[in-house]
This record gives sequence, structure tokens and C-alpha cells, in this order.
Amino acid sequence: MNVDRLTQQLAFIREIDKLKYIQRKTRLFNSQRHENDAEHSWHLAMMAMVLAEHASAPVDLFKVMKMLLIHDIVEIDAGDTFLYDTTQNHVNTEAELAAAKRIFGLLPKEQMRDFIATWEEFEAGETDEARFAKALDRLEPIMQNASNQGGTWAEFDVTLDRVLEKVQGIRKGSDTLWAYTEALLRENVENGNLKE
Repeated sequence: MNVDRLTQQLAFIREIDKLKYIQRKTRLFNSQRHENDAEHSWHLAMMAMVLAEHASAPVDLFKVMKMLLIHDIVEIDAGDTFLYDTTQNHVNTEAELAAAKRIFGLLPKEQMRDFIATWEEFEAGETDEARFAKALDRLEPIMQNASNQGGTWAEFDVTLDRVLEKVQGIRKGSDTLWAYTEALLRENVENGNLKE
């Protein structure tokens, strides 16, 4: 047994427990409790397993799930930036890359390289797997807000145009999920949960 390797891996496991403390603005379905990043990542991985047949192109499901489980780990250091924040850009790649190097750097070198490459692939959003993973990442908060009478849309006075601007990536990952998203957004405009 390679004790050094195991020690590195366990240090990483201990470090990523901090993901459970990173609070998101969105709330759990039909709830006032805010979701944390670990819950978000788990839910997205489950969504990938259940909804993979709706991806626009065939995807390597393991790769999609791996992206979803690690995509927000960088927020341990970089923090979570609210998608609709008007003062800070949601893409904070410099701080997030430094976080990725530090946190994934706890792992043995080949695992570190693999995790960083997977995280970078998700961030770039150019492969079929990354497009589908990003579609799910944008869909979940829409469903949460719809279940919470507008949730963060209502709380932060977010309009339909702003939502559409931020969630266009769903279309790249799944035509089916995009059609569902458009219908859900229309329904929420009609019922007053989302301003036009």
C-alpha cells in the first residue's frame, strides 16, 4: 500500500467537506432553506443519470457526473457568485483556477491533472459532456425558483430577459430541456413569479 498516496487522497476528501458550508442563493424545492454546493452537485449528478437520454448528443455519463461533482469545488476558496449578480461577473476564472490548483493539488499528481482537466473542460463548455453538464447546472435553479414562487428571481428583481441571457446554454446541451425551460419560464411569467 502506498501510504503517501492514500494520505494525499484523504487530505483531499477532508478538504472537500468544506463544500457543504458554501451556501447558494437558491433554495431547496418548496423550501425556505438555502441549498449548499454539495447538495447542488449531488442533485445535478442525479439529474444527469435520470436525464442523460435528453442530451443533444450521446454523452459519456460518467464524465458528465464527474464534471458535475467537481465543478463547484473551487468555490471552497473562490466563493459562490450569484448567477444574477449585477456587481460581480459570475465567471471568476482567475480566482477559480488558483482554487482548482490548490484544492486538486492535494491529490496525487495524475489525479490532480485529471481533475483539473475535467474542471477546465466543464468551464470551457465545448464538449458534448460539458454542454450537457452546463445545461443541468442552469436548469436546476430554474426549477427551484419555480417551486418557490419565484425564489431568487423575486428576491433580487430578476427579469425574464436576464434569465434568458444567463440560461441560453441549456439549449446547447439539450433541445428537450430547453423546450421544457422555455415553457416553465412562460408559466412563471404568467403566474407572476417572474417579471417580463
